[in-house]
Amino acid sequence: MVTTTYQVQGMTCEHCVKSVSAEVGAIPGVSDVQVDLAAGSVTVTSEGPLDTDAVRAAVDEAGYDLQ
Repeated sequence: MVTTTYQVQGMTCEHCVKSVSAEVGAIPGVSDVQVDLAAGSVTVTSEGPLDTDAVRAAVDEAGYDLQ
């Protein structure tokens, strides 16, 4: 298992957390997503290393920006 933390800009509420969690959680191989709204971070646990572009696309689809 691989755990990686990403910084996400633009999240301000619980709806943001749910949107990012759903989109990132849909990436193949992702087993867990934890969003820390106060820190503006998303911690992703996956079976192997994730392509940062895939994470960026998922965060973008949710309406936010991966830093």
